[in-house]
Formats: sequence, C-alpha cells, structure tokens
Amino acid sequence: MPKAIVVVEDDESIREMLRYYFQSVGYAVRSYESGEALFQEEEGESLPALYILDIMLPGMDGLEILRRLRSGRDTGDIPVIMLTARTAEMDRVSGLEAGADDYVVKPFGIMELQARVKAVLRRTQRKGDQILTCGDLEIDPAAREVRKSGVLVELTFKEFELLRLLCTRQGVALTRDEILQAVWDYDYTGETRTVDMHVKALRQKLGEDVITTVRGVGYKMS
Repeated sequence: MPKAIVVVEDDESIREMLRYYFQSVGYAVRSYESGEALFQEEEGESLPALYILDIMLPGMDGLEILRRLRSGRDTGDIPVIMLTARTAEMDRVSGLEAGADDYVVKPFGIMELQARVKAVLRRTQRKGDQILTCGDLEIDPAAREVRKSGVLVELTFKEFELLRLLCTRQGVALTRDEILQAVWDYDYTGETRTVDMHVKALRQKLGEDVITTVRGVGYKMS
C-alpha cells in the first residue's frame, strides 16, 4: 500500500495540482478544502505519512489544524509541512513553534516541495529508538517521553527532537545551523532564533544548567 499524504488547501487549482502530482509519483493522496472537512472526513481513515497544510484557510486556519494534530494521541508525531503566501519571519516562526516540520512559501516549485517531503519523511523514519540517558534525564524515543530524576516532563514535538539531538551528541558543541539542519531537516538560513527559543523553553522545563551556551558557536549538553 502506498504512503498516504493528506493535503488541506482551499485553492482548488493548487489542491488538484498537488493531488495529481503526488499520485503520479506513487503516493496515495487525500485532499480537503478546509480543516473542518479534514477532521470530519479523516475519521476512520488510516493515518497518513505526512500532512501538507495551507496556513490561510477559511474557518479553521492551518495553525489551528496543526495544533489539533499535535495534541492528538495518534497524529502528534506525524510530520507536517505548512504552505503559505506569507513571507514575514514571524509567520514562519509561528508555524515552526506550533510544531511544523517544514515551511514552504508560495509560489513554490513542485520539485522543491517533493524534495521537502522526502527530507521530512527520511527524518521521521530514522532509527535509534533506544533509551538515552544524559545526567538525570532519561529520553525514551519510542514512547516520546522525557523524565528528569524520574519525573515525567511534557515537551513539544520539536523540543523533544532538539533534546534528543543534543543528548546523542553529548559534549559536542553544535552550531545553530547544524541544529536547524538536524532537527528541522532543512536549511532555515537566518532563522536561527527558532533554535534559541526552543533552548529557552527546554531550560525553563528542565533547568538552566541542562544545556550550555558555547559562545560564538551554539549549544551543547555536557
């Protein structure tokens, strides 16, 4: 059975282009014009490998759809790519902060979008589900749980991925660009502030001494 991609896009021409193209390269595609239609029609369907969401939608916008997917028990870990005509940095950051795995600005080339889809799916299929231990932290990739001194700590999708990266490279100073490439699987040049925001959130939840700032370089876990 081919991998399924779910597309939510209110522009019929773009929606049909994406459906036709991704079907032509071997994916099953289910497409919807609104968030309301998505949640109504997807009930009972098998889970997709990926969601592609337009951010500017009538009614429920793409960010609200993303938040609902991330809070879902079954959909929380399914990768999401956002599509939007917006170009402001804060709009891109909002999508990433809400848990998007990638962000594509319209107008886009279909080959570029396919490359992004492949990159995101590659990252989510990577192995390495053994439990990781860093000091008093225990990271369980299979259960997507983090415990500090035995106490469960709730993290967002990207916070978890960032923490796992730093733990697997313990003692190594990683640049912000390296972190963006590894965690978001794409080069978000000029958007390294996203990394700083996630590090700040992790320090608030796990303690200020968990992640060390390496001046002029980036971050590491000692």
